[in-house]
Amino acid sequence: MNKIKADVLIVGTGASGLFAALHVPSDMQVVLITKDELRNSDSYLAQGGICVLRDENDYESFMEDTLKAGHYENRKESVDIMIRSSREVINELISYGVDFAKRDGELDYTREGCHSKARILFHEDITGEEITSKLLMAVKKLPNVKIMEHTTMLDLIEKDNTCMGILAETENEECMGIQAEHTILASGGIGGLYQHSTNYPHLTGDALAIAMRHKVELENIDYIQIHPTTLYSLKPGRRFLISESVRGEGAKLYNAKGERFANEVLPRDLMTKEIHKQMELDNKPYVWLDMTVLGEKVILNHFPHIYERCLEEGYDVTKEWIPVVPAQHYFMGGIHVDADSKTTMKSLYAVGETSCNGVHGANRLASNSLLESLVFAERAAKNIEKNREKCKTNDADFDKLYQETQECIVSQKECLAEVYKNEILKEIERERQAK
Repeated sequence: MNKIKADVLIVGTGASGLFAALHVPSDMQVVLITKDELRNSDSYLAQGGICVLRDENDYESFMEDTLKAGHYENRKESVDIMIRSSREVINELISYGVDFAKRDGELDYTREGCHSKARILFHEDITGEEITSKLLMAVKKLPNVKIMEHTTMLDLIEKDNTCMGILAETENEECMGIQAEHTILASGGIGGLYQHSTNYPHLTGDALAIAMRHKVELENIDYIQIHPTTLYSLKPGRRFLISESVRGEGAKLYNAKGERFANEVLPRDLMTKEIHKQMELDNKPYVWLDMTVLGEKVILNHFPHIYERCLEEGYDVTKEWIPVVPAQHYFMGGIHVDADSKTTMKSLYAVGETSCNGVHGANRLASNSLLESLVFAERAAKNIEKNREKCKTNDADFDKLYQETQECIVSQKECLAEVYKNEILKEIERERQAK
C-alpha cells in the first residue's frame, strides 16, 4: 500500500492553505498538496488588494459595506471576526516581507467598488502574487511541512462521519493514501467548470463533489460572482482580469457610442447586469473601459502589469480604450463551515474559496477575499491545536477503508473529473431552481 501519514493534511497551496500551514503548531507534521504547480492558485492572480480596518471609526462603515454588497445575506458574526482580525493579519503579512504600497512613509490605501472609504492595501496590481509568494517562502522554511505538487485529491476516507484522510493520485498517476488526524480543504474555486473565467482551469471544485458524496453540508453553492471587467479576447483559456481598483481610481465605462452608461463603482453583481444590458443594446460582445483618464504616471506605477498584459494584446491603455466583458470570477458558496472553519464532518475543515463561512453573503465585496481566507485559515489551525488530542485515527481502519475506496475510485477514474463536474453543476442548478 502506498501511504503516508500526517498530523495535518492541507489540500491546496493558495493563500488560505499556506496561512493555515504557518499556524499549525511546529511539533505537528503537515502534508501540503496541490493538483498543479505551487504557484498556480487563484490567490496569485488577485490584483486589487486586501481590506483592513483603518481604525475604530471605520468599523461600522466596513461592516455596512460588506453587508450591503452581500445583500444582507452575510453571517454577521463571521464578518465581525474578519474585520476585528484584519489589522493583526496585515501586521503578520508585513512580518513575512509583504511590501504594501506606501505614501510619505506610511501605508497607502485605495478604494474599490462599494467601499465607502479607502481601506485597501495593495502592491502595484499584483497584490495576490506579492502576498502568496511571501507566504510560500515562509512555509518552505518550516521543517514540519512536506509539500507535494501534482497530487490530486480523489476522495475522502472517513468512518462514522469522521475524516481520516484522503485517497490521492500522484504525479505518476498512482493512488496514494494520506492518513491524517485533521484535514483542511483549501482547494479553491470552480472557475474550471466555465468557458469564460478568470480562474485557473484546473480549479474545478472537486472538494464540493466529494463533500456531497459524503453528505458534508454545502451552503449557497449557486452564489457565483461574475467579475464585470475582464479583457475581451477571442483566444481560448483564462480571461485576464482588469482590477476593480482601476475603476475605483477613476476609469470610466462607455458604450458603443462613447457614452457613459453606469456608475463605475457599483457592486460587482449590479455592475455586471449593467454591462450585460449595454452589450445587448449595442449588439456587441463587450463595452469599452477608459483608463487613459488616470494618466500615464498612475497607470505605470499602480497598474504596471495590467498595462503590460494589455500591450501584449495590442492595446496601449495610456492612449486608448480597451474592450471588457464580464466573466466568472469568484465563488461565494461552498462547503458549510462554522466560525472555526469546521465542516459538518469531524476532523474536516474547509477554508478559502472552497468554504462558505458566510462572510460574503450573496455577493463578495471587493478585496475581502484575501482577508477572509487568511483570517479563517488561521482559525482552522488554532482549532486543530485546541483539539489535537481528541482525534486519533486507527491505522487498521484507515487501511481497510483505503482499499475499499481505491477499488471504487479506480473503476471510474477515467471519467471521474467529468462525473464530479456534472454533479457540481447539477447541484448548482438544483439550488437555483429551489430559490
